[in-house]
Amino acid sequence: MPPRRRSTPVAESLTSDDLTKLATALTEGRRATVYLREGVPSLGLDAGSSAKVVSIAGTTVTVRPRGVDDELPYEADELRITKTAPPQPEPAKKAVRRKAPAPAAAPVAAPATVPPAPKPRPRTPKKATQSLTVTIHGNADNEWSVALTRGAKKPQRSRSVTPESVDAAVRELGDATARDAVTSVLNAAREEAKRRVEELSRELAAAKEALAAIDKA
Repeated sequence: MPPRRRSTPVAESLTSDDLTKLATALTEGRRATVYLREGVPSLGLDAGSSAKVVSIAGTTVTVRPRGVDDELPYEADELRITKTAPPQPEPAKKAVRRKAPAPAAAPVAAPATVPPAPKPRPRTPKKATQSLTVTIHGNADNEWSVALTRGAKKPQRSRSVTPESVDAAVRELGDATARDAVTSVLNAAREEAKRRVEELSRELAAAKEALAAIDKA
């Protein structure tokens, strides 16, 4: 009988293979689901809550948790592919070594008294610099929002901001890629608004003509 193969162990968090599979599912239009490793009491989310994957950028996964009408960014190490955490592997049992009998101790001379060395002063640990992540979200309806994530804390609820403030902030950063991305969304929103104005203008002109015809009757 051939030996039984062991199944691949499930990782504590998302691996690079998991990210690749999730990205493939999004590309093919299939639903991609992950689970939160820790709960978010402020949003009513428990550990193991499911979340729909919206987009993946590097190791940052933007999700929409079940029951929450908002998109939140998470790092891959804050999510896992299964609802429950994988079982911890049992520690390997250490082999008990039998001690060889100690040889008879030879007589030694008493050591000379040596003064104790001065104790080194404890070093003051350096405080870790807290990181800050800013996520900007915009759509073709010209609606913009900003969310902040401080260090390893959960992201705060996104807040609405004006398109002008987003455009000014991105220009100050001097990053061409970010500026082009924001500009493309603003241009799309501007074209949509222009099209709507032209449509309303035509409707207004038609209404005026109809009113004039009624007045002449």
